[in-house]
Amino acid sequence: MDGVPRVPEQRRPGSAQDPAEPAAALRFGVLGPVRAWRGEEQLATGSPQQRALLAALLLREGRTATAAELIDALWGEEPPSQALAALRTYASRLRKILDAGVLVSESGGYAVRGLPEGALDLGVAQELAAEAEKARGAGDLCRAREVLARALALWDGEVLAGVPGPYAEAQRVRLEEWRLQLLESRLDMDLEQGCHAEAVSELTALTAEHPLRERLRELLMLALYRSGRQAEALAVYADTRRLLADELGVDPRPGLKELQQRILQADPALAEPSAPAAEPAAVPVRPAQLPATVPDFTGRASFVSELGEVLASAEGRVMAVSALAGIGGVGKTTLAVHVAHQARSAFPDGQLYVDLQGAGPRAAEPETVLGSFLRALGTADSAIPDSLEERAALYRSVLDGRRVLVLLDNARDAAQVRPLLPGTEGCAALVTSRVRMVDLAGAHLVDLDVMSPDEALSLFTKIVGEERVASERKAALDVVAACGFLPLAIRIAASRLAARRTWTVSVLAAKLADERRRLDELQAGDLAVKATFELGYGAMDPAQARAFRLLGLADGPDISLAAAAAVLDLPVDETEDLLEALVDTSLLESAAPGRYRYHDLVRLYARACAERDEQPPSEREGALSRLLDFYLATTAQVYAIEHPGDRLTDDLEPTRYPGLSFDEGTAALDWLYTEAGQLLACVRQAAGTERLRRAVDLLWAAKDLTESGANSHQYEMTARATCEATRAAGHDRAEGRARTVLSDVLLVSGRIQPAEQEARVAMELASVAQDSTAVSWVANNRGLICLHESRFADGKVFFDQALEGLRAAGNRPFEATVLGNLSRAHLGMGNIAKAVEMAQHGLAVHTEIGRTVRLANGHFALGVALTRAGRYTEALSQFSDALGIFNDHRQRLWEGVTHFRIAEVHAADRRPSQAAQHAEQALALGCIGGDRMQGNVLTLLGRSLYALGQADRARACWREALSLYEQNGAGEANAVRALLSSAAAA
Repeated sequence: MDGVPRVPEQRRPGSAQDPAEPAAALRFGVLGPVRAWRGEEQLATGSPQQRALLAALLLREGRTATAAELIDALWGEEPPSQALAALRTYASRLRKILDAGVLVSESGGYAVRGLPEGALDLGVAQELAAEAEKARGAGDLCRAREVLARALALWDGEVLAGVPGPYAEAQRVRLEEWRLQLLESRLDMDLEQGCHAEAVSELTALTAEHPLRERLRELLMLALYRSGRQAEALAVYADTRRLLADELGVDPRPGLKELQQRILQADPALAEPSAPAAEPAAVPVRPAQLPATVPDFTGRASFVSELGEVLASAEGRVMAVSALAGIGGVGKTTLAVHVAHQARSAFPDGQLYVDLQGAGPRAAEPETVLGSFLRALGTADSAIPDSLEERAALYRSVLDGRRVLVLLDNARDAAQVRPLLPGTEGCAALVTSRVRMVDLAGAHLVDLDVMSPDEALSLFTKIVGEERVASERKAALDVVAACGFLPLAIRIAASRLAARRTWTVSVLAAKLADERRRLDELQAGDLAVKATFELGYGAMDPAQARAFRLLGLADGPDISLAAAAAVLDLPVDETEDLLEALVDTSLLESAAPGRYRYHDLVRLYARACAERDEQPPSEREGALSRLLDFYLATTAQVYAIEHPGDRLTDDLEPTRYPGLSFDEGTAALDWLYTEAGQLLACVRQAAGTERLRRAVDLLWAAKDLTESGANSHQYEMTARATCEATRAAGHDRAEGRARTVLSDVLLVSGRIQPAEQEARVAMELASVAQDSTAVSWVANNRGLICLHESRFADGKVFFDQALEGLRAAGNRPFEATVLGNLSRAHLGMGNIAKAVEMAQHGLAVHTEIGRTVRLANGHFALGVALTRAGRYTEALSQFSDALGIFNDHRQRLWEGVTHFRIAEVHAADRRPSQAAQHAEQALALGCIGGDRMQGNVLTLLGRSLYALGQADRARACWREALSLYEQNGAGEANAVRALLSSAAAA
């Protein structure tokens, strides 16, 4: 802040007003136009010279400025002949505007005194900057960034805008330099906290605006490198070196040269904050995800000691990994959680936990888990890359220098675990699995067996109570032996006894006598676990037993209370009572308020009970049918809220069981994204059953999941499964819809040829089945495919076909969307006026319906047409409106493609700096269109950078774009080759 004028300590003025009616405080602004306010009322500050006088006095720190100094400040070396008289006139006018006693005359000059605290925006900015500096010195980066952002927000355009005179010009230069210093400081902290992707966009625009400012170039290089864009980072250095040589005849400063060399050497330290500091306890994101340890943990002393020693050694090792293996119900998770809690103090930077669902039919995907871990560690969603490899690399970088314990529970195999290991000194991992991970390099393997008789009896006693066990020790030993000494079985049996005060231990032992013989015969393993579950199941009343059986039928990681009520065909309150009773027996877990899940082995046992005991068998099918009805009816509700007036919901398979209702869109979207995994699992489970057609319609109604970028992989796999199932079943109508959905997914990800293949088959099937809804939908898809392939006349034919069907069905919202697509076909054929007309027509329909996600599509389509018409200001307005709506409806990929279109407008209007900034935002968010669209964004970014004189970075973007085009066989590759050839020849 050196050289920045200080604002004097402000004092509250005395008031000549009636004390009962205090005057509103004066405020002044100089970090933009010179302005004054009394309360919320803006005051007229007069002519430019009068504002220049006010600014000069405000910036003098309350000191008196002589008339000669003020004349020099306003007019410089050539003042007018009546300068002194003019000065006095300006001062007199200002006195009339301001409060009495604020502008004072003394010693032949003037001063501004007695302003209230915070009256000048510059003074507020200085105080905030000092506060941010103090917070940063204390290691509180979050607070420092937040305060510095508030300081920077006080700038409102050019400092002292429109104010003449040499003094104002000098202050403009000085305060702009200070602003840039503050901005560099904030960006530096952004990078220290891992916000690399967000910073790239802003730094790209700033380096274009201030091309000779080397610190901004250095920060941009570091942000690009940490975002995995090494070639572009090196290209920034090459551009900088050439620019400095051409403009100033100098080389880059040593710090920039050193950074280039470190990037070339892939220096691991570059992944760390440049100036790490100890952070205060309350500010950093320190996850504490460990489940609660059981209060009655018993025994396992040797294992607790062994594992504790391994974890204690983490500080001096690259990574400490312990893998616990054993049969289901042996207590792996309980032991791991207990040990992890004991070791928490050794891992002050946090503990991560995940159930990898390895024993179930669909284990958790490592990339999904990494996304969850990165968010828990404070990484912004926009900074999380898509691929498994990139996420794993970022995960290790985020953990570098931190001491974090990772508990990976219920792993399937070593391949699932490897990407989730921290890999850095000071961190440790605990893994539990039903298999021994002999192929997990460097892991400390622990085989967990059943409890010893003494440990088993001790656990049983802690749950049941010392008094009841002491008098019946032999019977208690019989009970734990009947349980096969398995902790889970012992806990179930003891819980049953603890809940029944009239039973003795001998009564329980007698009840288990037959089970003990079965356990002895089957010895151990999963069958022994099944036998222990029989203990709890046999003690249930009929309603509980029915709930236990039927809930186990549903696939999915867990189930909501409302969905469970559908399965059981009971009111929600009654369902909750039953489920909570099952939780008390330890046969069901409460994953979160209103959500329930089975241990994977308990689910298998529950299904076996359903097959054996649920009579007639149609009861099982009825439960799953009600669940599917619930999901379909509720998802249709969400679709209707998001797409009001769309007739798709009228043409879905009918449901007998009702779904949820929502008062507003946010709650509806919350439900859809929360239930996505369960909903898709329900669709997959219906393959090969009579429920298949409803399942396909459920998938169709949930299509917003894929366009948002959420659950895209799961959604595509489910769509493929339904295509196969409907083909095998010979359901033309259902298969046509399934393939329509799949073509949608492929279009969103930019896989045009496979999308065309699916759309062709879908069209044939829908036509045979006379499914007019699907015909219209797939006709629109085929039109979009034609746009991608530059077959605009063919695209028009398909869009016209879609419009015909939609108008016949009265589906005005979808009709309006197709009009927007038809507008793009006309653009391709050169009919620009017709394209604008079509897009305006479509937007008018959307506007009439209301603020929905499709209204954003209408604004987007009109923006594209207006861009081609050269009406850039209007186009930007349309895209801005679209961006806000897409954001409200969580359509991240559409946000990305809108930023790309905004970049196109700026590029066409010769504003390469703004074009580059929005192109970077498109890259950070991702776009509809997958790799092909990413290639388009990179190509545009390269053009913008080239126009800014950053030729090397431009070539790096084009090479990356060319690689993407070649991988996808895209025709745009030739144009990029031409750009690279042209740049090489220049």
